[in-house]
Amino acid sequence: MLSVGASIELSPGCLGLTADQALLPELRQVKAVLGGRAGRLMMLDNTVLVDRSVHPTAMRFSDRFNVAVPFIDRHVTQGYGDRIAIRSISGDVSYATLAERVAQCGNALRRLSLSPRARLLMVVRDCPDFFYIFWGAIKAGIVPVPLDTELRTDDYKFFIEDSRCGAIVYSPELSAEIEGAVAHSIHSPRYVLPIDFDQANSLSAMMADAPRRLTAANARADAECFWLYSSGSTDRPKAAVHRHRDMVMTSQLYGVDVLGIQPDDICFSAAKLFFAYGLGNAMTFPLWVGATTILLPALATPRSTFAMIERFRPTLYFGLPTLYAAQLQTLDMLTPDLSSIRLCVSAGEPLPEHLFHKWRERTRTLIIEGLGSTEALHIFISNRVDDPKPGTAGQIVAGYEAKILDEKGHAVRTGEGGNLHVRGQSIALCYWNNPKRTRQTFVHGWLNTGDIFIQSSDGNYVYCGRTDDMLKVGGTWCSPFEIETVLAEHRGVLEAAVVGRADADGLIKPEAWIVANQKRADPARIEGELIQLCKEKLAPYKYPRWFNIVAELPKTATGKIQRFRLKALSEQTARNDAQEPISYRE
Repeated sequence: MLSVGASIELSPGCLGLTADQALLPELRQVKAVLGGRAGRLMMLDNTVLVDRSVHPTAMRFSDRFNVAVPFIDRHVTQGYGDRIAIRSISGDVSYATLAERVAQCGNALRRLSLSPRARLLMVVRDCPDFFYIFWGAIKAGIVPVPLDTELRTDDYKFFIEDSRCGAIVYSPELSAEIEGAVAHSIHSPRYVLPIDFDQANSLSAMMADAPRRLTAANARADAECFWLYSSGSTDRPKAAVHRHRDMVMTSQLYGVDVLGIQPDDICFSAAKLFFAYGLGNAMTFPLWVGATTILLPALATPRSTFAMIERFRPTLYFGLPTLYAAQLQTLDMLTPDLSSIRLCVSAGEPLPEHLFHKWRERTRTLIIEGLGSTEALHIFISNRVDDPKPGTAGQIVAGYEAKILDEKGHAVRTGEGGNLHVRGQSIALCYWNNPKRTRQTFVHGWLNTGDIFIQSSDGNYVYCGRTDDMLKVGGTWCSPFEIETVLAEHRGVLEAAVVGRADADGLIKPEAWIVANQKRADPARIEGELIQLCKEKLAPYKYPRWFNIVAELPKTATGKIQRFRLKALSEQTARNDAQEPISYRE
């Protein structure tokens, strides 16, 4: 990566280099002769120009561009190999070691003689091996496909068959699920490799004697690079096909330009690496600027995240609304030292306004909420550090465009709700092997998010729900999220979800599913108080007619509520239960 001219700064400029210092040695002589024209006349392979003198930040890629080089190799090339890239309970990994292990992994994968752009399924927990495999595959010209590590045999069988993968690599503790999926799949990957030093046929064993240098495979910035499967909150997961440039765009436009991430930052993400949100938080953002990331292999809990924060002292913490709520409960019993954190981030689902205020009151730290998606790779609408607007997703991230359309595809007026579409250079190419959903979602360069939003007069976007979650009650459209927000205000409610349920006449009415703050809470008391709260805060047609107090809500691994499962439960309950809907009459 290089910089030419005073107005153009290399992303390594984020490492504290001046423009001239950031120049690779081979180009310095060219610049001395040609001056600022050098950037227009030539670019070294696998480089990108980052121009922050314009708004939004502009980026220009070399004709040959393999994204593993700027994210992995350039830190060593520029003399920063001793910096710590990864910290975990198993030890630290420097940028120099990371580059060597990535090269070894890429060389080991090349020995498998997979076809060009073959898919490599990764069922790998958050650990340094994830970095080695992901970037090693990209550098070797193979397409990595990270998968949720908490799924079951049938789920992995679907991914194997859908992706038609050439190989699958997995953490050894997941062997039962993976081997079972392979055994029952109609597609047989050529290689099924555990990550285990104790096994002769493991990827680790293959890497041990592989060369520590690797020339990056030829690629282009707009060429296929990696896949991410959607979380499946509405139906079967779909593989979003991302390009080499996409991680550069999100890391600069959001990581640097919104979060202000710097080389001395330490990032800790509760969201896992297989999740688009976690992939940016815990990997691409810190690697882009030469910062440090903290990895937690196990699922994040309030206690485990607090322990990691106290031990490793992160400056940036990336959480999820559900986890923030649970952490607030735990703060009633623990007093962890969170003083290292300069900023918290929330995404994955809307952050209720009361959680924003309660977290700030209890921890003295700010949460900025943003909206992103697997298809866009990361956040494209965000609150700002200097002007947060709780209860909103914030404003469009510079470098992206957004529009809100009605059912006929016409732009709505300010303050009116409609379907949010977004455009930017990190949007996926398509869904793999799914032309119908590709046509529905990727429309003339725009991403149809499927989310209903209102843009307020001050430019902030307010979430109203999913297009397929909206309820038509008494002839009027109703947002489940609005009802859930009111229910969540109750002190006894940890989480709430609302779906539509048909009454005896076949008319749709709201039904609420509630997770109580206390396991032994009195359901009748909570229901009575929630009925009164709804009467105070909501229009009559929005009142839930049924309440269900449950231990937990069905969710994807990324924390999104699986409403289609609640709808199925609701239909089953309606068939088996003669419970009358609640009457709100005095």
